[in-house]
Amino acid sequence: MPSTLVIGGAGFIGIEVSRLLLEAGGEVVILGRGKEPLSLPNGCRYVQGDYANLGLLRTLLTPGCDVVNLAYSTVPKTSFADPTFDLLSNLPANVALLQEVQRAEVRRLVIVSSGGTVYGAASTLPIPEDHPTNPISPYGITKLTIDSYARMFHATTDLPVLIARPANAYGEAQRTGVGQGFMAAAIDAIQRGREVQIYGLEGTIRDYIHVRDVATGIVAVLQRGKEGNIYNLGTGIGASNLDLIRLLQSLAAADGFSVRVSHLPERRFDVAANVLDSRKLSDATGWSPRISLADGLAAMWRHGLQRKLERGPRP
Repeated sequence: MPSTLVIGGAGFIGIEVSRLLLEAGGEVVILGRGKEPLSLPNGCRYVQGDYANLGLLRTLLTPGCDVVNLAYSTVPKTSFADPTFDLLSNLPANVALLQEVQRAEVRRLVIVSSGGTVYGAASTLPIPEDHPTNPISPYGITKLTIDSYARMFHATTDLPVLIARPANAYGEAQRTGVGQGFMAAAIDAIQRGREVQIYGLEGTIRDYIHVRDVATGIVAVLQRGKEGNIYNLGTGIGASNLDLIRLLQSLAAADGFSVRVSHLPERRFDVAANVLDSRKLSDATGWSPRISLADGLAAMWRHGLQRKLERGPRP
């Protein structure tokens, strides 16, 4: 198995991808901006730095290696605060990466895009890869532009690039307070005795997929996908914010917690429904998600309780 450079591999999804690649017997180098985290899988090599540093990047790209890029400097919510920053902090570095990958003659590059933002308002559900793309957030627009550059390089230079578009990833290690991840935020609020905020009567409908299923999907794209192609990674099942609250109520009641919900006005930048059709990846590689929403949510709930015990009481 070739060695793999995982850019952004110390993040929520990246750690799971790196672990899978190590378990398959490959060598893994993780490039991340921060100090080496304690949660990295044993056996990987960590390099601290920015992939926009081309001098550093060139030392890590070796002929025949694979590259997975998960790095991105904003999230959908924060991208509205400074659209120029969202563009300039992500697009130039990604275009330069495409050029460097070609020069280095790597085996394959997977760009991890966003199935939750690039399509915009859906004309059909679940959304296939050839659905029109009309993103309504700076984050989604920049992600789509990176995808377009990647496909241009493939069409004009045969760059061995593939694009993975995950739905809404969730899992036990998901952080709260970063403007992303309704499920983690809801669990945290309930376990702290606070209200869960929902925008609108039901909230938005999203395709929630466990981070381990996202990671297996990314590895399937890397190992068995067809170069130049886009692959959705989702469950094909939509759940509203209120659907998640209903599932959480039984978990909360069993542990003596109450669930309080406040409804806020709908936000103009929220797409009402986003559910992905992943049959293209399933047909090409045999991949399919394995973790049900009920099981994944219960695991997150238990993990949250354990962290609460470890932290001790907080105001």
